[in-house]
Order: sequence, then structure tokens, then C-alpha cells
Amino acid sequence: MLRIFLAFVLLVLPVHAEEVVLGLSSDKVAITATFEGSDILIFGAVKREAPIAEAPLDVIITVAGPSLPVTVRRKDRRLGIWVNTEMVELDAAPSFYAVATTGPLDKVLSNTEDLRHRVSIGRAIRSVGAATMAEDAQRFTDALIRIRRDKSAYQMREGDVAFDEQTLFRTSISLPANLTEGIYQTRIFLTREGRVVSQLNTSIDVRKVGLERWLFSLSREQPILYGLMSLAIAIAAGWMASAAFQALRRG
Repeated sequence: MLRIFLAFVLLVLPVHAEEVVLGLSSDKVAITATFEGSDILIFGAVKREAPIAEAPLDVIITVAGPSLPVTVRRKDRRLGIWVNTEMVELDAAPSFYAVATTGPLDKVLSNTEDLRHRVSIGRAIRSVGAATMAEDAQRFTDALIRIRRDKSAYQMREGDVAFDEQTLFRTSISLPANLTEGIYQTRIFLTREGRVVSQLNTSIDVRKVGLERWLFSLSREQPILYGLMSLAIAIAAGWMASAAFQALRRG
């Protein structure tokens, strides 16, 4: 009876013949007053317990910043003035999202798997209740994607993952200067013929440090003191500018 049970377990449990072994050039990003962006090198290898299959593997890498609700508004011209006419509230949209692949996304990942794992940019955005707010709610989502793509906050990097000998892979993800603090979830998918055969998740910690961190904490924990300090700095800056102007006039 025990032998039958063990045989049944071996048949039911999946055999992972190929798995991802991952590396990051850095798992932390420090935002300082002079931060102008950063490049994160993501690399790894495929660990195998069986010979390489005939059908080739592909690699998909995604990096997602913290997800937050977003309100998207449409403006129309009324009586010569641009005014907000409609709005849609998206449930959650990543503040940053990048997808890097070894080939065209629609070739390396099936639509079913994309729906299941929410890999493409459009499916990384959750907009369950948007359809009740506007007839063409998808256009609001498309507008958000277009705006954030222009700011490099959303990136689709098809063909940017180098995959050597079906074993070693690497790519570089560019993080823009205006990053949102938080944990950036990183996912690596191995796919074959559009189907996910292995997945690995890790994270990158993005935090303000130094003076930036102190000012951010002060504004959240002691807003009155932060406001008074900002007012004092503004008054001092105005006085110094006035004094410099007077000195120039006398000179």
C-alpha cells in the first residue's frame, strides 16, 4: 500500500527539469539628492536535471514598482477652455513597470499565460471597476500607459534579453530618476512554445537616503515643523536675493 501511495505522489508532483538561478548587480537602490537614475543588471542561468529539449526556451523578465490607485481624467475643449469632462479610477497601476524578453512577447508567451501571470504592461494594471465609469474605459488605461512610456516609467524591451547557449541570460533595466520608494518586484519566467515552465521571484529595495530621507521623514512625521522650516528657508532665500540685487545696484 505504501509503495502504491509513493508511486502516486511521484506521478502527481511536477518534475522541474529546468529552473532559474538568478543574480542581480544590486538588490538595493539609494535615492539621493543627486540621483539621476540607475541601471540594474539582471542575470542568471538555467539549471537542468535533463538534457536540453528540442524546443528552445525563452526568457521574460519583469520589474514592477509599488502599485497604487490612479485617477485618469479626459480633457475636452469647451467654450475655448480645456476642462476635465470624464474620469476613470484604476484600481492599481505599478509606478514603474518594465518587461524584457528574448523575442517578441506574443511569440514567447501565449495569451492564456499572459492572462494568468499578468506579464504585459496592460495586464499589469488592474481596472476592475473602470468599465462602469466610462464606455471606453480601455482608452483611459491606454492613455496612462502612453504617458508613462513617454516618461520611461513603463518600458517594453522585446529582444533585450541575451540568452547564450540556452543556459546563460542577462539584461539591463534602466530605472528613471523619479522613482517611487518601495519594493520593486522582479520576476523571471522561462517559457517554451509560449508556456511558462519555470518562474522565480525576487525584489529590489528602493529607498531615499541621506538628506532626502531626512526631509521625507520630517514631512510625514512632523508636518508642522517641516512647513515652518520650509517657510524660513523661503524667507531667507528671498532676503539673500534682495540683498544681492541691492548690492548689484549700488555697484
